[in-house]
Amino acid sequence: MVSHEPDRMQKYTLFHRYHNRNGLYEAISSFQAGTGASMNIYGIDIEHLWSEFRQYFNFVEAAGGLVKHPSGHYLFIVRNGRWDLPKGHMEEGELPEACAIREVEEECGLKNHTIVKPLIPSFHTWQYEGVSYLKQTHWFMMHYNGEMIENPQADEGISEAKWMTPDKICVIRKSAWHSLTELINSSILST
Repeated sequence: MVSHEPDRMQKYTLFHRYHNRNGLYEAISSFQAGTGASMNIYGIDIEHLWSEFRQYFNFVEAAGGLVKHPSGHYLFIVRNGRWDLPKGHMEEGELPEACAIREVEEECGLKNHTIVKPLIPSFHTWQYEGVSYLKQTHWFMMHYNGEMIENPQADEGISEAKWMTPDKICVIRKSAWHSLTELINSSILST
């Protein structure tokens, strides 16, 4: 997370106060090589800090959906052993809304789901073959009133799709991807 001040409300494993680009890049490199699950980088000039942070990474975009059924259940998936939401990379020229609808259909088999409103985006980083990536995922609240099917796309590493009520979501938050915590808290658990 990038912020003005240290965010002591979340449980970050590392904190770094921004002073200059070289120090920032050393902190990111060290974090990626270590075992820390999350890092809070903070500094006074947040726009400059964010610009410096983004320059370190190759930027990619994805989109996905938080699907709600009229019964009050929300659709979650298990991808590579962690609770997640259906999402995927945007194709060239594709709008985030179109990508989100497509990915929910492909990964969970839903049809006739609609976007209700945009939600806060999430960001996460990873390394692949020595290249560092920053992914922004555009999230959308979706409505779906069909059969609550649980038919995940196995070839995408999805082993389970499950419809859950908010009280069950509290239980899985600990095993969900850290980048989804704020989305879950602000979109489901705060209502």
